[in-house]
Amino acid sequence: MAKMTAAQAAVWVMRLEGIRQAFGVPGAAINPLYAALRKQDEIKHVLARHVEGASHMAEGYTRATAGNIGVCIGTSGPGGTDMITGLYSAQADSIPILCITGQAPRARLYKEDFQAVDIESISKPVTKWSVLVREPALVPQAFQQAFHVMRSGRPGPVLIDLPFDVQMAEIEFDPETYEPLPVYRPSASRRQIEKALTMLNAAEQPLIVSGGGVINSDAAELLVEFAELVNVPVIPTLMGWGTIADDHPLMAGLAGLQTSHRYGNATVLASDFMLGIGNRWGNRFTGSMEVFTKGRTFVHVDVEPTQIGRVFGPDFGIASDAGAALKLFIEVAREWRDAGKLKSRDSWVAQCQERKRTMQRRTDFDNEPIKPQRVYQEMNAVFGRDTRYVSNIGLSQIAGAQFLHVYKPRNWINCGQAGPLGWSVPAALGVRAADPDAEIVAVTGDYDFQFLIEELAAGAQFKLPYIHVLVNNSYLGLIRQSQRMFEMDHCVSLAFDNINAPELAGYGVDHVAVTKGLGCKAIRVWKPEDIQPALLQARAWIAEFRVPVVVEIILERITNIAMGTEIDAINEFEEILDVKDEAA
Repeated sequence: MAKMTAAQAAVWVMRLEGIRQAFGVPGAAINPLYAALRKQDEIKHVLARHVEGASHMAEGYTRATAGNIGVCIGTSGPGGTDMITGLYSAQADSIPILCITGQAPRARLYKEDFQAVDIESISKPVTKWSVLVREPALVPQAFQQAFHVMRSGRPGPVLIDLPFDVQMAEIEFDPETYEPLPVYRPSASRRQIEKALTMLNAAEQPLIVSGGGVINSDAAELLVEFAELVNVPVIPTLMGWGTIADDHPLMAGLAGLQTSHRYGNATVLASDFMLGIGNRWGNRFTGSMEVFTKGRTFVHVDVEPTQIGRVFGPDFGIASDAGAALKLFIEVAREWRDAGKLKSRDSWVAQCQERKRTMQRRTDFDNEPIKPQRVYQEMNAVFGRDTRYVSNIGLSQIAGAQFLHVYKPRNWINCGQAGPLGWSVPAALGVRAADPDAEIVAVTGDYDFQFLIEELAAGAQFKLPYIHVLVNNSYLGLIRQSQRMFEMDHCVSLAFDNINAPELAGYGVDHVAVTKGLGCKAIRVWKPEDIQPALLQARAWIAEFRVPVVVEIILERITNIAMGTEIDAINEFEEILDVKDEAA
């Protein structure tokens, strides 16, 4: 046993649980923890410019690599409340992050002390566990429990609130004998898997829906192996994109109301059975239950028992970790294949492949100002199979999902359910901290970019380079498009005549100047033929300067991106390719 402050014990536990990176903003109430961090060199720290930014950096870090858990640190009061959005985003997408906040001394709690707020109560709805540690000797156990909670079952965030005097108190702690608590994840039984496989085998046009739980379980390879064994096409959800490569013969496309492919929705509508693994049946994926479930049988596998039946009652549900279930699915499917029990799917797979070949949206527009579809065409030409994309919300995210290509798990890093504006810049920095070598490309609209733009300075200071493709139409584009149903265009324009940048001619903010002022590199593109050279220049600057590089692409101000209110009623707006006619 060794004597140390409770803050030092907390840092020891984090080190022994594998933490190597933290993001945060120090303050008086959390300085004891920072003093403990200063006395070791295993856990690195990035100074964010906003505590919300730190929480999104932690999210990006966790989302980037299997087994990583991002840590964000803030002081009392607004230090904690500023992290609520990050906690909500992490909770919504089943992402484990650890938020640590300082707090007023115990004797001053509930006495309206400066920056003292009940962050434990405030954060409970958006965390798996939130705790105010009232006794110094409980600090190591609280951190140990935090990692157990974050990793067990459906992953999610935890907040630990530490009063100043609790951090400072001296306790006994023995790092040499510390052991992490065992992680609990439910596992499917063989009988359950056999029933699910029987239902799949009875279907004529089945699909496998691959959700973010497959990525959380690091089970993408198992998913592909199972799909190939049974020869059943796969529809990834937005959070599961990358579990099967876009060019795999069994990749049947994304489905949904917005972030979807024409062929993905058409295949869903043609199906008669869905096996969902690690997915939520989110409303942007399904639309109304009447349309989505009509004529289809469903099996749902999810690590969280209360998720099964939350949106609609499946015909059969299995509470299981995705990886554990897939291992058993593969075992049983191999036996059935060898016994000749698996139904042939060649005709159904060929139908899905034909839809994928023919039902494409057009991207080769030469218009000036640039149409957004052309941007993604040029990105596909420049960026390779290993590129890690970071995106957030809005028309840029929706078009990105419709037109970009993702080939590997954790290469589409997206806040799927919460969608907080400003997420992409700090999340991309977190991804870079987790992966020093990958090509990282964020794509956002101008409004998202302006929310937490100051975090670019953290990228410059700590040498966290990535390419940020900024598509600028000077609009809250998705909200403008949704306002069409009200026949209005109200309070959604960002355009103004910038007296310092007349060349922007009504586009407003000079993002290039702001980016350069924050210590990063930037380039602006007006013509479609200049997009590729700009992206290649950005790649060269990344190698030379090791700072974030912004490629701002000036778009036409109004482009409606394909979406709808039901998966069978998507408004395409733009002309689409007729590949059959071209082939003829």
